[in-house]
Amino acid sequence: MSKTKLLFDLIMYVNSRRSFTAQEVADEFGVSVRTAHRYLMEISEMGVPIYTEQGRNGGYRTLKTRVLPPVLFDENEALSIFFAFRSLAFYESLPFDTDIESASRKLLAALPEDTGKKINQLETVLSFWNPKRGLTAPYLKELIEAAAENRIITITYQSKSGDKERNVAPIGVYTNDGLWYMPAYDMDSARIQLFRVDRILSLTVKEDKYKVGTELREWLQSYAISSPVRLVVELTREGLRRSRSKPWYEPILLEEEREDGILGLIDTVIDHNEIPFTAEFFAQLGKEARVIEPQEIIGHIRCHAEALLAHYQKG
Repeated sequence: MSKTKLLFDLIMYVNSRRSFTAQEVADEFGVSVRTAHRYLMEISEMGVPIYTEQGRNGGYRTLKTRVLPPVLFDENEALSIFFAFRSLAFYESLPFDTDIESASRKLLAALPEDTGKKINQLETVLSFWNPKRGLTAPYLKELIEAAAENRIITITYQSKSGDKERNVAPIGVYTNDGLWYMPAYDMDSARIQLFRVDRILSLTVKEDKYKVGTELREWLQSYAISSPVRLVVELTREGLRRSRSKPWYEPILLEEEREDGILGLIDTVIDHNEIPFTAEFFAQLGKEARVIEPQEIIGHIRCHAEALLAHYQKG
């Protein structure tokens, strides 16, 4: 075995273990203990985070922030990975201690010059943009780990009615429109509820466990509507365009524009809990949308309009 391949295999070996001795390395790779010490020093100088433990039972231990061994990518794979990094650039909070700029620089430095130039050119015409949010979500990593271990957590959650303490079992976290969300089984209400991660004010992981009977991807694909409400909305051309940014409303294009300017229609079912959010969205569209049903949303929009008018008539 060449020395280069041996060092490559040694990096993968230490990455797969938390602690080991030079004798174990010597036995694994068929070298002397002295050579094993020398090779371990070499990969340490290459950046592999290992340190020695003194004493009779001492040896080597890897730090938690281990590095990955060298990996060879073709050009398309490198482009995919680079722009996957860039797709995270607009997020204020990420689940792990991820330095996007550092990872991007390392990848660019390892690529051939012509591939690096191609990436720089593509960056001027391609972006995975998300709205830049000033809201931080500091508990992402803890939530992911709790979900992976089926842990129950106690959170202090900020809602319209005030800060409340909740005991929940997270299913996972996902991001949409620049914000992070956590579907979780609420132990008190005995049902799955959706929480905005940036509204979690404190978090404590408990020793208790609870296995939620669904995984994150399954939940996202089959979001259950417990209290169905029919939603019918007529849309102008502009209303149709803006509603298409919310694909769950499933707006459709009519065969031709009506005399009153209506060109699109929403006829779908939403959950009753979504009525305030839905009313707020269509209130923002103003005359570009007209809710036909349910009456409860129409009432919300009227109250919103009256409150806004009263606000600007003051003084």
